[in-house]
Amino acid sequence: MDKIISEAESTVYTKADSSNTALTMGSGSLEVFATPAVVALMEKAACQAIADKLEEGITTVGTMMWVEHVSASPIGADISASAVLTGTDGRKFFFDVFAYDNAGLIAKGKHERFSVNAERFINKTNQKLN
Repeated sequence: MDKIISEAESTVYTKADSSNTALTMGSGSLEVFATPAVVALMEKAACQAIADKLEEGITTVGTMMWVEHVSASPIGADISASAVLTGTDGRKFFFDVFAYDNAGLIAKGKHERFSVNAERFINKTNQKLN
């Protein structure tokens, strides 16, 4: 896990539909693109930004997300989320994250991820069931 990653960014896309509304996801009562869906898309962008730069068997897990959801998006809107790596500290990765719909910025924030050995992480997590 000693590989140095200094630059990374990625953009991912989705469409606001009945599967990702606040009403469907339980985060509100309206049929608009849900905040949890915005967060998930931002995390996906961050994961994708560094995935091919990690050593074999290493992945990242989200450890912090701060998001300001500034504008609602209707069903049918095209949604994109971008993540830009802004720094690292050992196994920790820091990202600026943004989301847009057809009309412009809908959310912005900060995200942190931590690199882990995938097999060890799953084994340790599964021990919670014992």
